[in-house]
Amino acid sequence: MDASEPGKATAAEPGAHLASTTTTTTTLSRGPAAGRSRLLFGHTPLRRAAPPSPAPQENADPQKIAFLLRKQWALYSVTPLYKFSYANMKQYSRHLSAFVAAEKQKGLAVEVGIDLGIKVIFSTLLGLKGTDRDQAAILVQIASKTQTTSGKEEEKVVWSGWFCCVFGDDLLENVPEDFTCLPLFLANGAETYTAIIGTWFQKTFDCCFSRLTISPLNLAWMAAMWTGYKVDSHAVATELIFSVPCIPQGLDISYAIHPEDAQALWGTVQNTQGEVTQEEVDLFMDCLYSHFHRHFKIHLSATRLVKVSTSIASVHSDGNLKILQSKYLIGVLMLLTELAILQIQ
Repeated sequence: MDASEPGKATAAEPGAHLASTTTTTTTLSRGPAAGRSRLLFGHTPLRRAAPPSPAPQENADPQKIAFLLRKQWALYSVTPLYKFSYANMKQYSRHLSAFVAAEKQKGLAVEVGIDLGIKVIFSTLLGLKGTDRDQAAILVQIASKTQTTSGKEEEKVVWSGWFCCVFGDDLLENVPEDFTCLPLFLANGAETYTAIIGTWFQKTFDCCFSRLTISPLNLAWMAAMWTGYKVDSHAVATELIFSVPCIPQGLDISYAIHPEDAQALWGTVQNTQGEVTQEEVDLFMDCLYSHFHRHFKIHLSATRLVKVSTSIASVHSDGNLKILQSKYLIGVLMLLTELAILQIQ
């Protein structure tokens, strides 16, 4: 970061562009992520496959992919959907539209097919797969009809959510054919709509939604892996937000690292081919902690990592995500799919 920027303190070490600020905020937490790992009783794996090389998805819809970017998505894990059929999505749209309208009218019965001023649209998100075994992603949107000043009716999307599975082989191999596996759900819009949609899916497909929170350990993995991605433009600082425990007013520490410095550091610690190891992630974070302590005399290891922001994406421990680059969308969803699967197993 620019050393002249107000409120920023930068290290004096030549060639380094590491900055920190402290801010006071009220930190909200939904609690630790629950779940049992298929490997070691809920522990994060000691090694993960390296993110796939960015490759254009031939059948992807650029407009739909662009729609997913730069919005804040709330993350959920979802158990497999029982007897969901892609062929019946138009029927689901009609029934869910009636359900949403009834809920908005506080439980009054609403006939399916009547113009309700609210429309739910189901569609597929092509190109969001890691392997051929992954099932097609689904986009669900709620549109509200409004009248313009000229008297024309317009539809405005007021809520969006999408289900996906990217490299979900560990879940797919253990699920019967009657189930559709889309373990990661992302929602943008009013929580009341999220609750209504979740209730309908749970009643219709016998599934269960759980808020997906991100542990400090997995945030560190994201910081390291996403730092390793190379972007052609719009590179921003890697920023880590730490929450200081036992302080009633909620003190946060912001630690910003110039993107070139962060990539150079990751390049020196990441040596394994085709995978990333816990040892490499730990070394990457330890180097950052040591640098910070050397200049500011603060032990970040005594704090809690709660947010990671990079050129690729930003994510908070409470399960809020913003995706910034379509080029590495599959890589971001691969790790989040794994965490969603670990939570529901």
